[in-house]
Amino acid sequence: MARVESFELDHNTVKAPYVRLAGTETNGEALIEKYDLRFLQPNEDELPTAAVHTLEHLLAVNLRDHLEGIIDISPMGCRTGFYMIMWNQHSPQEIRDALVKVLNLIVETDFVPAVSAKECGNYKDHSLFSAQEYAKIVLEKGISLDPFERIL
Repeated sequence: MARVESFELDHNTVKAPYVRLAGTETNGEALIEKYDLRFLQPNEDELPTAAVHTLEHLLAVNLRDHLEGIIDISPMGCRTGFYMIMWNQHSPQEIRDALVKVLNLIVETDFVPAVSAKECGNYKDHSLFSAQEYAKIVLEKGISLDPFERIL
């Protein structure tokens, strides 16, 4: 059976919100990192689909302005956060700092990119208000670099 890193994480003991390096892959030349950007406590809360969808659009555009090498940002199926895949080595602190900047931008924005039927496969399912409310919640709690302790 294949090993899936996220299935080995004890979701009962993590303390969200946090940023953690969830894995690395290399082919000897290129390094790819996978980050767990956890917004909400697993098995206690989840992002509504319109909020997670809008956050996905806003994170996809705005995090690229603050971090080099982003390949993809995708919502977790459990809707408690996002996975971010990147080229090259970064520090969790660098990721957290960029995420805080972007969440603050989200709280202040009045624009969601790519929300037409041409640009989005589910363009009717967005909520800027909800995305902003969840961004505020994450910012108020603080984003830890340790998934098992609330340092902030």
